[in-house]
Amino acid sequence: MGSIGPETDAQAQEIAVIGAGFSGIYELHKLKDAGFKVRLYEAGEGVGGIWYWNCYPGARVDTPVPTYQLTSDDTWTDWNWSQRFPDYSELRTYFQHLVKVWGLEDLITFNTRIESMKWDDQAHHWDLEMRTNGTVQTKSAPAVVVCTGFGSKPYIPPWKGLDTFKGNLLHTGLWPQGGVPLDGKRVAIIGTGASGVQLIQETAKVAKHLTVFQRTPNTALPMSNPQYDKAKNDVWKKSYAETKQMMLTTFAGFDYEFRKENANISTPEVRAAFYKTLLESGGLHFWLGTYQDVLFDEEANAEAYEYWRQSVIKRIKDTRNQEILAPKVAPHPFGTKRISLERQYFEVFNQDNVDLVDLVENNISEITETGIQTKDGVLHEVDVIVAATGFDSVTGGITAIDIRGTDPKQSIKDRWSQGCYTLFGLTTSGFPNMFMMYGPQAPTAFATGPSSAECQGEWITACLEHMRDQHITKIDATKEAEKDWRDHTLEMGGKGLFPKAKGWYYGDNIPGKPREALNYMAGLPLYREKIWESANNGYRGFELTA
Repeated sequence: MGSIGPETDAQAQEIAVIGAGFSGIYELHKLKDAGFKVRLYEAGEGVGGIWYWNCYPGARVDTPVPTYQLTSDDTWTDWNWSQRFPDYSELRTYFQHLVKVWGLEDLITFNTRIESMKWDDQAHHWDLEMRTNGTVQTKSAPAVVVCTGFGSKPYIPPWKGLDTFKGNLLHTGLWPQGGVPLDGKRVAIIGTGASGVQLIQETAKVAKHLTVFQRTPNTALPMSNPQYDKAKNDVWKKSYAETKQMMLTTFAGFDYEFRKENANISTPEVRAAFYKTLLESGGLHFWLGTYQDVLFDEEANAEAYEYWRQSVIKRIKDTRNQEILAPKVAPHPFGTKRISLERQYFEVFNQDNVDLVDLVENNISEITETGIQTKDGVLHEVDVIVAATGFDSVTGGITAIDIRGTDPKQSIKDRWSQGCYTLFGLTTSGFPNMFMMYGPQAPTAFATGPSSAECQGEWITACLEHMRDQHITKIDATKEAEKDWRDHTLEMGGKGLFPKAKGWYYGDNIPGKPREALNYMAGLPLYREKIWESANNGYRGFELTA
């Protein structure tokens, strides 16, 4: 029978961690330090998770440092950031720093994709089938921690004629590691989410012509990305102990929080001054540092949107583009879809080499050999098509693996086909000894990656230590507890204005995907309280088997 814990036998099974992003690297470190035999499997050639795969021009994080980092003292005291919002290359270097500091080099197997997992209910272990550079092998693990992230399964809509295009077809989430030359090319970018905004800004500088195809306006906020020298790094390090404590108290793990008052208690002049300060702060302050009722009250929300709109339209010369990019009537309540950060994004559309197509009025009818034909009959001839069309978010990275638990006839994709069921977003009933990080019904997209990794990683490690100490070989969520957590998650997701927007927070971007709150929207502090309440009461909600 598989054993969770150290073994003297050299052939003893290792706990398997899947994915080398924040969650995977942090959990590998925690399990190693706790004395477990453990190995991490990563499909890419390097660490970084999303920052390995997302290497398109302009790719950078939208959470500022030092918030966007792990908080263990050994990881930051000798580390300096070069900018407030690091790009993917600096974040890759940071991940390499983590691996070195924690001595994880020999515990990671790269170029290895887990293709299937099957639970052996007699031996109480998982059998993993993996492909490494074309070679398939099977290994057993007493427990598996799935850290595939919320954006690891790219989605491209099934446009007619997609396979006929003779040019270069790309997705921002699968950008070639060696890069793609866009200089002097005719480029089409479809989608204006976070990756679209970032890539559009960079492509417009070098492309012969850029055509942007927009379905939904992006209510992007100014980034403000100053460089950090050693003196600036020394400043944040002096107060980082206090910063870490504050991050534990805030909704999403930032070092700032919503204002503890409603918008209507202030005068219009006071609100305008406050909004001006938030915008000038750069980053997500206008979204997550605003009045506490902006995401709940339609009137307060509409006023915030209008303030944002007025700040943007003066930067756009063409009145047609003003209405497409910042319409008079908000396409959805402000902040109920993921806010992006921009650096001169709206000015891009003033350039002679940039065109904007409104897909609401003029949708794509088909892809041809030479470009994109829209409903009005116009053929936009291009050399490169980039689908900045997002991901099968939150669940897609997990369901992409053929995972079969106590019922071998039912995959996890089947189990979630009519709705997602988990306990704390950490486990799912019928799939014992399998833990998920940054997955469904956890804070995930409503928390910073590092804060989420530490929150969940500490709990999972403690759970596995408890199993080892108590000689428990199997842990599984009860269906009753799982249903209660689902009901609680959906209740939290139904509050406020978020359900009024169609987007990946609710699975709306994937045809046939059930519409439901995929994230736990009540904040990290309450989430921590809930998961540790279970652990401190003998892992209430779980069945433990020796």
